[in-house]
Amino acid sequence: MNGHIPVLLDECIKYLNIKPDGIYVDGTLGRGGHSAEILARIPQGHLYAFDRDASAIEESRERLAQIGNNVTLIHSNFSNLKRELTARGVTGIDGMVLDLGVSSPQFDEAQRGFSYRFDAPLDMRMDQSQKLSAYQVVNEWEYQELVRIFFQFGEESFAKQIARKIEKAREVKPIETTFALVDVIKSALPAKVLNKKGHPAKKVFQAIRIAVNDELGELQLVLRDALELLHVGGRLCVISFQSLEDRIVKTRFRTNENPCICPPDFPVCVCGRKSKG
Repeated sequence: MNGHIPVLLDECIKYLNIKPDGIYVDGTLGRGGHSAEILARIPQGHLYAFDRDASAIEESRERLAQIGNNVTLIHSNFSNLKRELTARGVTGIDGMVLDLGVSSPQFDEAQRGFSYRFDAPLDMRMDQSQKLSAYQVVNEWEYQELVRIFFQFGEESFAKQIARKIEKAREVKPIETTFALVDVIKSALPAKVLNKKGHPAKKVFQAIRIAVNDELGELQLVLRDALELLHVGGRLCVISFQSLEDRIVKTRFRTNENPCICPPDFPVCVCGRKSKG
């Protein structure tokens, strides 16, 4: 567990500009890498660490307890940020870090069904208590919905062809495993795509995972609430690895910086969101 090296750790710690008595949030606890470094720097402060994956909470508990007891572990989606903090009497924070996507331990646990590298039941749930899994998406969602998520969440050029192959395959028998899904995806792709570098199922697996966990919807909510909770001078550090998340974060930051939606040629603000400077 402790061998896992969190990404951009030094950069996050630098840009959080941590105050020893500050209130900080790790919205994506994972195996505790970012949380451990933050906790060590706030002897008079407090850390609230969220994760929807119960196993991540349990695996990080001892590691963080060795650093300090001024930490609260919260088994919840980070989109519940404001509700969970308000319930604990917290109305403002000094900083927050979000490391988006699936953690490497989740990918490495074959039975979780996140990876096309292992044969496992179709699952992909970050929160094992939720009902919707990749199995339901692949075997029960309508053709048009599959096309939509493959194109929108996976930016897959062959979304229609893949969705049609899935539709036909599941008429014969349910698609139950990751390798079975990979075979169906491959059957829908032309040879020139199959021969390209990179796994041919990567985009579809990403799309299904995002749909199962409502990752983009959750991100919209947490960005809104985190920016509202930040104290003046507070910092929000977001680590993203794909363009969909990146666009959402940048758009939210720009909107927060200048919420006015009037056309640029208007001399004064009439939308009521912000006066033009």
